[in-house]
Amino acid sequence: MTITTNRLKSLASRSRRKFLKGLFNSCVLIATLPYIKPAKAQANAQAVPVLNGTEFDLTIAHNIVNISGTEKYATTINGTVPGPTLHWQEGDIVTLRVKNLLPEETSLHWHGIILPYQMDGAPQISFDGIAPGETFTYHFKVQQSGTYWYHSHSEMQEQTGLYGAIVIDPLKPDPNQADRDYVVLMSDWTDEDPMAVFAKLKKESAYYNHNQPTIVDLFDDVADEGLSSAVEKRHEWNMMRMNRTDLADISASTYTYLVNGHTSTDNWLGLFKLGEKIRLRFINASAQSFFDVRIPGLKMIVVSADGQNIDPVEVDEFRIGLAETYDVIVTPEDNAYTIFAQSMDRTGYVRGTLATQSGLSAPVPALDKAQPLTMGDMMGAMDHDMAGMDRSKMTPEQMSQMDHSMHAMAGMSDVKTASKKSIQVHHASTEFDASVDMRVDTPRTNLDDPGVGLRNNGRRVLTYADLHTVGGTLDARSPTREMELHLTGNMQRYTWSFDGVEYNDAKPIHFRYGERLRVILHNDTMMAHPVHLHGMWSELESEDGQFQARKHTIIVQPAQRVTFLVTADALGRWPWHCHLFYHMHAGMFREVVVS
Repeated sequence: MTITTNRLKSLASRSRRKFLKGLFNSCVLIATLPYIKPAKAQANAQAVPVLNGTEFDLTIAHNIVNISGTEKYATTINGTVPGPTLHWQEGDIVTLRVKNLLPEETSLHWHGIILPYQMDGAPQISFDGIAPGETFTYHFKVQQSGTYWYHSHSEMQEQTGLYGAIVIDPLKPDPNQADRDYVVLMSDWTDEDPMAVFAKLKKESAYYNHNQPTIVDLFDDVADEGLSSAVEKRHEWNMMRMNRTDLADISASTYTYLVNGHTSTDNWLGLFKLGEKIRLRFINASAQSFFDVRIPGLKMIVVSADGQNIDPVEVDEFRIGLAETYDVIVTPEDNAYTIFAQSMDRTGYVRGTLATQSGLSAPVPALDKAQPLTMGDMMGAMDHDMAGMDRSKMTPEQMSQMDHSMHAMAGMSDVKTASKKSIQVHHASTEFDASVDMRVDTPRTNLDDPGVGLRNNGRRVLTYADLHTVGGTLDARSPTREMELHLTGNMQRYTWSFDGVEYNDAKPIHFRYGERLRVILHNDTMMAHPVHLHGMWSELESEDGQFQARKHTIIVQPAQRVTFLVTADALGRWPWHCHLFYHMHAGMFREVVVS
């Protein structure tokens, strides 16, 4: 499992396989030289390869790609980025032979797929990984249907291209029929070495944030709020050592955003005939990017979330977090439409086109203006006991500023604070050290907030409150116990963790086989985190504790508290982590043992 260099070294010292891998690397590299060639140009072949059936042969290797105008090595599956779309049938038993032609260990994890833990594909947790030159055979029964995806869980390979889509046909007729069906897999690409990206973030967490507050922003605030209020607000953020424009760790300053392996210049094309219903299977396979998606001039009917059918809901726009999937149905009435996906920090976008014939295109909208975080987003930010800055050590001026900010925050309307309810917050003792710079004592619990940058934008935007999984819960039992985990970090140090403990220092979390438990995720940070529990469904609850939606990845917004139920029906060892790639590598990862 790749989390940090220290963790890998620790694992290496205990593993003979790791030792042998070092001896064989040079031989494997020589053996794979014939395979190091330019990857198939997706711009010249609009469709990502699709593999059907029950037996699959997948080869992982290094290939040269040219995405931004410079040739770089990518980690490919059967020679392409993204890898082939795997088309399965619910109820079938699939066999996937994965051959490793890399000079390093590799793996494939089947994201959101319910299967035996030995087939999950998480090195050093569920299996040993696939050593250079070796082939590993995955073999399991397909127990679900819908839209999913797969990716590497080794080294930095997910960032360098090792991912692909999974489409599973249901046993029973799908209630959401369409005339055409397209996968829309979105991702982010950097020409930089991912380890160099990580090193830059560790040295300066805002390295890629070129949208810093300026004197012009201050003048705008003065015009809107008056001099005293604007200066005081700027002072409050500076006192908290926080940046209200820190919406994403990595921006378009290094990222190129892709749809099905295509840049906006390539302009991926999905053809249709007027009057047809089209199913678009959106997958966020990026390493570090949230996307806000819309098709100007065309309503979208969202019919599935994370592979599970939901009660259809009509929207203009939706935010898709890391590892999430949404299926939408559209019925075009014009000859061309733009599929527009802008990054949450509004530094870049990727577009594709739906059209009745090649050569047609539609206008591409301008990027929305980036909306900074507010004290409302932080919901009690000034009531955080910051590391090294708790109340007992504050000056009278700092205490006054805190109290004033808490009072002002009560009037914030851009974040839906009215639904905030009185709850008992339990901070672990491990949260009170230098690796945690914030602790939220007044979290919000509502699910109807679309998030920063999407509020009151004049469009109908999807929220978690709109999601209602068809058929309800899979387990009607009430939980017999609760578990609370806090999402924690230190922005300046770029450390990320659960309960203030990074993975290197964490002990496994234990679930009792067969139990029904409630999990409370409490976000003590100013960033949204997509949290993924392997091997088991997470059944999201509404604010009043009712079943809401069945998901494999749950986005927890800044200063938000969400709850979900889990049935521990999967024996074995499972990862549980933030799906922001660099947060996971920085320590926001735990191992769950079901026994």
